[in-house]
Amino acid sequence: MSDILELPEPDRVEGAPHPRETPLLTGQDAAERGFLDAYTGGRLHHAWLITGPRGVGKATLAWRIARFLLATPPADDAGLFGAPPTPTSLDIDPEHPVMRRSMQLAEPGLFLLRRGPNDKGDKRSADIRVNEVRRLREFFGLSASAEGGRRVVIVDAADEMNTQAANALLKMLEEPPKGATLLLVSHQPSRLLPTIRSRCRELRLSPLSPPDLAQALEAAGTPPGPDTEALGELAGGSVGEALRLINIGGLAIYADLIAIFSHAPRYDRPRAIALAQSAPGAANATRYALILDLIDLFLTRLARAGAGRPPLVEAAPGETALFARLAPHPGAARRWAELAQTISARAGHGRAVNLDPAALILDIVFKINETAAAQAA
Repeated sequence: MSDILELPEPDRVEGAPHPRETPLLTGQDAAERGFLDAYTGGRLHHAWLITGPRGVGKATLAWRIARFLLATPPADDAGLFGAPPTPTSLDIDPEHPVMRRSMQLAEPGLFLLRRGPNDKGDKRSADIRVNEVRRLREFFGLSASAEGGRRVVIVDAADEMNTQAANALLKMLEEPPKGATLLLVSHQPSRLLPTIRSRCRELRLSPLSPPDLAQALEAAGTPPGPDTEALGELAGGSVGEALRLINIGGLAIYADLIAIFSHAPRYDRPRAIALAQSAPGAANATRYALILDLIDLFLTRLARAGAGRPPLVEAAPGETALFARLAPHPGAARRWAELAQTISARAGHGRAVNLDPAALILDIVFKINETAAAQAA
């Protein structure tokens, strides 16, 4: 099940355990119960589409389901000691062989379909290719496993399949092998073929509440701190996004944005230049991407505030007062929403043509300041 080359795992968030190394799932009881009810009710579908925002536990749920299925005898397998008791959770014994083998990517009944090596073999490919899907034929051709003959496939993420790979997987969904269960993790199910979606039963995961996010961060090795509420606001209930913000200093970047525009249209030029100059260079690629994401989030939160939906929690000191001044009514909200769309397109184009990051960030700052001046006029 392991890749031929030792490449960085595409489905691992920096600073957090891999989903297969996360035994418990926080804040997604409804999704777990939905699957368990189908299982205990004899309605185990052959394909499940696990959807929701990034970083809320979709892959963790997929691994929990996979281990549960491989470690739990079928209900009709009475064995020497009668039928097994009806399971009440997806938990399995931490010392169960399936748990140990899955941690090591050595479970013979489990296939992980994800992006493989590129043509050179030095990096992961940009998408899941058809040759990766074709490996499933060999997997399903193996003899039935000892654990009830079950086979489980995790596709992480299904959104990353190219057209040929998606069509190849569709054929398996149309004619699934006996005892097979396919678990498709999807951040954007609208990108999948409608025929793939129609052959799957959906389990939708929701953003985590602040207490659940704090618990999930602690489980990932990051104890909650005084900024946990602000972190949750910017992360949108995603533990994966919260970890990205922590790793790259996202709270400080967002606080800089609020400070830069705190007196707009007299923006803080030196601070804007310092922020822009922190982005260029290969070593700062992740920071550059986060700055653009946080600018987009800043404008979105600003527009929502003007539309009568101000943030319940300040993500940075002075945010509430700034939003009240720059977006005092729905007309202003529309102006900021239109600017958000313009800047998002400008940022996407700038990254596509490798525009200098510092120049792009400063250009965006100027556009925001111009809009603040027009709003004040």
